[in-house]
Amino acid sequence: MIPLSMLLALSASSADPADWEVAEGRYLKNVKAVTTDFVRAGEGYFSPDGKKIIYQAEEQGTGNPFYQIFVQDLATGNRRRISPGKGRTTCAYFRPDGKRVIFASSHEDPDVEKHQAEEYKQRDEDKKAGRRPRYSWAFDSHMKIYEANPDGTDLKCLTPNAKAYTAEGSFSADGTKIVYSSGNAGNVQLFIMNTDGSGARQLTTVSNCYNGGPFFSPDGTKVIFRSDRKEKDRLQLFVINADGTGERALTDNDKWVYWAPYWYPDGKHIIYTAADHSDDLKRPNYDLYWMALDTKATVRVTQAPGQDILPVFSSDGKKLLWTSSRDGRSPTQLYIADFTAPAD
Repeated sequence: MIPLSMLLALSASSADPADWEVAEGRYLKNVKAVTTDFVRAGEGYFSPDGKKIIYQAEEQGTGNPFYQIFVQDLATGNRRRISPGKGRTTCAYFRPDGKRVIFASSHEDPDVEKHQAEEYKQRDEDKKAGRRPRYSWAFDSHMKIYEANPDGTDLKCLTPNAKAYTAEGSFSADGTKIVYSSGNAGNVQLFIMNTDGSGARQLTTVSNCYNGGPFFSPDGTKVIFRSDRKEKDRLQLFVINADGTGERALTDNDKWVYWAPYWYPDGKHIIYTAADHSDDLKRPNYDLYWMALDTKATVRVTQAPGQDILPVFSSDGKKLLWTSSRDGRSPTQLYIADFTAPAD
């Protein structure tokens, strides 16, 4: 879920490879790609037992340029597409018991094939003109949240009456609630609903901005998210109690963009994506950062020349999964590593 055009900008670092690899080695060991042959892949999440991952990826030659959802076995590398194969998809997540998954999809849009053709046409025009494609997130009003078995069977829409973009869902640790984003471009709010789609209630109330990427804390009492309420496209990190009280900002530097926060299992730390946007002439390079919530002390985790984004932990906190171009030139793929938490 990457709702800003600036967030997929790539840049190269002048750091010597040995230098950044050594720096990363304090926190990341045995770094390896878990996807390699997609046009692009990213935003992966672990199954509760850590044996599988679910993610979005674009396959070559399918007639659809948009992401679809895949489940992959980490031991064998075997994978299968579990989404319908049409339209846009994003934001897949395992239910805590591992028996169901959710993801957002626009496959029921009656104009889905038209939108796919328009995307291919735009790519061809950009290529002929020598333009770098300008990524922009479509707040598609046909995007709804679906649940299914981990093999894609028994697909069911949880938000059939949604008339606006409805996506970015994730479960509470006890499996009883889903927190998600819904709204139109320029006014997207957070909501919480029961896992059967009933009982939806609005969580955030600051309007005329984007509030997204929400995740429950491990104990279910808080939700962490990102918002551009201070300045359009300049995302900052926030945390709010699950009952809607006690909202507070975790970042406030408007020269930086912060997004994709994710809880460490202890509930006292988060990992997130950030980059310096203070120089409009310099392409920002995204890296992963660690924060202690009580002190807001931060530690930079990744140092690679390319972008490192969308980090998530396994349930035991021993593995980190994230999306990266690593070298700053290759398409984004998913990477996994053994994780050592920085000392406070």
